[in-house]
Amino acid sequence: MPEFWSALAVLALLSASAAAGFRIRRFIPKAHRSAEAADLIRLVVGMLVTFAALVLGLLTTSVKTAFDGADRDRGQYAAQLTELDGCLRSYGAEADPIRRRLQDYTVGVIASTWPADPMPAGVPRPDTAGMPRIGESEALGRILGQVDLAIRRLQAPDPFHARLAADCSAQLGEVVKRRWSLIEEARGSISQPFLRVLIFWLMVIFASFGLYAPANGMVVAVVALCAVCVASAIFVILDMDLPYGGLFGISSQPMLDALAHMLE
Repeated sequence: MPEFWSALAVLALLSASAAAGFRIRRFIPKAHRSAEAADLIRLVVGMLVTFAALVLGLLTTSVKTAFDGADRDRGQYAAQLTELDGCLRSYGAEADPIRRRLQDYTVGVIASTWPADPMPAGVPRPDTAGMPRIGESEALGRILGQVDLAIRRLQAPDPFHARLAADCSAQLGEVVKRRWSLIEEARGSISQPFLRVLIFWLMVIFASFGLYAPANGMVVAVVALCAVCVASAIFVILDMDLPYGGLFGISSQPMLDALAHMLE
């Protein structure tokens, strides 16, 4: 998980910054360690801490909102696939080959997006070598295109089947729109330069901890615990920014339920 290694790197940087602050403290002349200087440093660091805490809170709220939206859209996408399969099922036996292609598409989505999750019993895992986990898959897009063409080619024997074919085509259009929304939502939205600036602020804050604090066991333990907490917050932000995979990844259960309904 790259998010874990990134958070570990942040932890190392914060720890090194605090250690540098403790070391620099030994070389600061007494004239520069007056009460007035200490008060000014506390004021500046307090302002920087406020900025950093505000940015961390906003980032957490932003990625959580985006994650919840992606989770909700995935559930709606699974429901739309189920409804499309039900529409084709209602059309009759002539639409059975189209239903099988829709099932192939659903299996491909599950296998490529959640490669570690087991497939339902009796469903072989397809080759997903050309299917990216994040982003648009041309192979899956072609399957949906084939389903679209097959629906348009249905020869309706009566007005009832003509309306069903039109409904199925409209539902497929909604599936395609939702698919593109999911593709865009799967991409990370955090700006890397912005994240680096935030980490620099945190390094300055941790370096300041050691300038006027004694390097005893209690202080070192508190600073180390604080570094772990901040690094874990960075991990949560980075992990939730990419909703598929990782510790907080979106579950495959809605898509598995849709596939199980198709196979009934």
